[in-house]
Amino acid sequence: MKHKDNSPDLIFGTKPLIEAITAGKSIDKVMIKRGAQNDSVTQIMRLCKEHEIPFQHVPEIKLNKLVAANHQGVVAFASAVDFTPFEEMVAQILEEGKNPLILLLDEISDVRNLGAIARSAECMGVQGIVVLEKGSARIGADALKTSAGALAKMRISRVRKISDAIYYLQGSGIRVFGATERGQAAPYEVDFSVPMALILGSESTGLSKESLRLCDEFIQIPMSGEINSLNVSVAAGMLLYEVQRQRKITTS
Repeated sequence: MKHKDNSPDLIFGTKPLIEAITAGKSIDKVMIKRGAQNDSVTQIMRLCKEHEIPFQHVPEIKLNKLVAANHQGVVAFASAVDFTPFEEMVAQILEEGKNPLILLLDEISDVRNLGAIARSAECMGVQGIVVLEKGSARIGADALKTSAGALAKMRISRVRKISDAIYYLQGSGIRVFGATERGQAAPYEVDFSVPMALILGSESTGLSKESLRLCDEFIQIPMSGEINSLNVSVAAGMLLYEVQRQRKITTS
C-alpha cells in the first residue's frame, strides 16, 4: 500500500492529534496501536470520548501502511465536513418550520455511493443526513469530490446505533420509512407528505435487523427487468424524487 504521509486527510503523532482535537478540527476516526499505553494515548482516548470521535485499536502494521514516518502509535483521519450532533440537527430542522426530510444511511460503506446519495439528497431537498460512526464510508476528500460538494453544504450527523436515531425521530413526530425489497408498498402508494426520514441499507445486506424491526413502514421500488436489485445511490435518487414530487403537489 502506498504511504500517504502528505495526505491532508491524515493526522499522526500524539501531540499533533491532541492539538487538532482540542482546536475543534473535525475528525472522522482515530486508530491507536494495539497495546499502546502512555499518558498521551490515554489523553487521546479521553478526548475522543468527550468529542464523540470513534476510535479503534489496530495492529501496528496497519498504521505503518498508512504512514512511513514516526506516527507514535496514533493515526487519525480528518473529516472533510463538520459534523452536527444528531439531536441538535433534528432540533434545527424542526425549528426551521419546514416539512422534515431526513436521510439515514445504514452502513453505506462505498465512498462513491455515499457521495452520489449526498448529491441527490441536496438536490431533492433533504435537510440532514445521518451516518453510523462505525461501518459507514469515511467522509473524506474522495467522498466530498464524488458528492460534487454536496456533503459540505448539508448537515451531517453520526450516531453509534441506528436504532437510537429511529427512536428519537419517532419520538419527535417524524415517520420512518425503510427502503427494502421486503417492502409491500410502491413509493407512489405511500404518503410522503408527512414529516419523514428515509433509511437506506448497506450495498450487500440491505437494512439491518434493527431497522427492519423499528421502521414505521417499508417501501419497495417496483421493477420489471431480470435484475432484481438497484444500486443504492440510484434507489436513493428515485425515492427522493417521488418524495419531492408528492410534496410539490400537496403544496401547490
